[in-house]
Amino acid sequence: MEISVHQAIVNKRAQFQKYFHSDLKDILSQSKVSVQLCLLALLFALFASGVILLFRLLLVWCDTFTKTQELNFTDIIDDWRVLLPLLGSFLIWGVAKMGSQRYKRMGIAYVIHRMKLHYGKIPLQSAPGQFFQALFALATNFSVGREGPAIHLGAVSASVLAEKFRLPDNSVRVMCASGIAAGIAAIFNAPLAAVIFVFEVVLREYKIHYFFPIMLSAICGALTSQMVFGDVHEFEQIGAEVIPLSQYPLLAIFGVILGCVAAFFNTSLLKVTAIGQKWPLLNRLLLAGAITTLVGLVLPQAIGSGELAIAETINQHPSILFLFAILIGKVIATIAAIGLGIPGGLIGPLYGIGALLGTILALISAIFFPSIAPYIGLYTIIGMTGMMGVCLSAPLAALVALIELTNNASIILPSMFVVIPAFLISHQGFKTKSIFFKQLEIMGLGYKVAPVNLGLQKVGVRHLMDKRFVIVNDNDQLLLEVLKRAEGRSVLVRNGSGEIEMLQLQLQTRDEDSTLTRHPVQGLADTATLNEVYLLLAKERRGEVYIYQQSPKNIVGVINWMTLQKEIRSGQV
Repeated sequence: MEISVHQAIVNKRAQFQKYFHSDLKDILSQSKVSVQLCLLALLFALFASGVILLFRLLLVWCDTFTKTQELNFTDIIDDWRVLLPLLGSFLIWGVAKMGSQRYKRMGIAYVIHRMKLHYGKIPLQSAPGQFFQALFALATNFSVGREGPAIHLGAVSASVLAEKFRLPDNSVRVMCASGIAAGIAAIFNAPLAAVIFVFEVVLREYKIHYFFPIMLSAICGALTSQMVFGDVHEFEQIGAEVIPLSQYPLLAIFGVILGCVAAFFNTSLLKVTAIGQKWPLLNRLLLAGAITTLVGLVLPQAIGSGELAIAETINQHPSILFLFAILIGKVIATIAAIGLGIPGGLIGPLYGIGALLGTILALISAIFFPSIAPYIGLYTIIGMTGMMGVCLSAPLAALVALIELTNNASIILPSMFVVIPAFLISHQGFKTKSIFFKQLEIMGLGYKVAPVNLGLQKVGVRHLMDKRFVIVNDNDQLLLEVLKRAEGRSVLVRNGSGEIEMLQLQLQTRDEDSTLTRHPVQGLADTATLNEVYLLLAKERRGEVYIYQQSPKNIVGVINWMTLQKEIRSGQV
């Protein structure tokens, strides 16, 4: 009885290992929706959400000491907290010096680079630097956003787990995208905006088998955020009334002005980024800290992520000149921080800039058209939507994000009406491009992938490999007999040095006997995609690749050029 129970356990373990190492990988290698892919995304999203919640809790804990949201603006010069940006510069530099130079890259642009060229595989060693540097940047009142660390940490958490589980590379990219969605949802409590941001900014393509895992991950991130911080909509306090159609001509003018401001902001930020790349890290960080400190001395509402600036726009009787001064200070502080390498995101500062710009334009218009006065809150929200949508080339994500953050759907039509001319003016009139892709060009990081390679990256090798093969040793004297009995199966030969060769029968003329030929075959891990097969075989446009599991000694399949070509021509990749 004991023997049978033990044998049953052994059998169950063997079945599980076979499923996890073979059957599950076969399913994940396909470019299709699957329950397994969704469940794995949900599991990894839980871990990514936990990391982001830890980051948020530490940020809240830091604020209990600095109380940066409660600065007394009447005696700011006498307050030690005005020097926080300089302290933050040294802390960020210290963390950077402790880490390896190999893992100094971080932020949204870097994540996009890894998604495009490396299936979203991000080194775990980059996570501590991103975590603590962004924490210090936000805690010391730099004008940066929280979504930068959320995206990087969410991507790292999911991609590292996916590699630990040895998932196929095509599904690692899905897991990484899911981790990003979980991170954004956990930081903003905006799950739908997180989904759209991933598709619109990071992936830049819509695939149905991506959609469900990413959606589940965003739901997971939002729910974990609500469990800890409550179901909070950050900008719900901004009142937005339904605007009458008679004011839409003014909205169109607003869109043109907003497009010009967004183009100026993007161009200025990228110029500072390009110049700053040539300077030593400490010099850049100290300059960013000094500029932020000086701005804070004069206009403390202009520093921080954007909440202080937005708070000024919803005061009872805001001064136009004062708001304009804060706007200039906010633009300077943001360009200095992001352009000079302070780790963090752009969405928070863009919300602050957009809110100030929208409120200023509404107040000026109200002088000439008093009927606009009840709708100033709507202009504030539209400004936030427009600045994020135009600067990040993500108009749909920006619109959905503000709908969720304000919990108000009445902003949809007027926001769309403003964003369209703003986007066209900025991107066609001023030739503005997405900040993230221009940052990649400045940093010398690639992101362009040919369509055929992009399609092949979505399918794992296990989906196409031929499992009908025979392996023989080099000392086998009956290779011809083996080949005859193979019955259409591939015959691999392991030579004396351990290398794998493909055995083939070379047909000759009628008067000559057929001869055996052998040529070396390269191997790929079963986690690879068809793109790696294509890169190996495309040069000669013929040949084979053997697929191994965990070790080159454990060969599990073969893919030849003809099979790959049929897959490409079928339109499935």
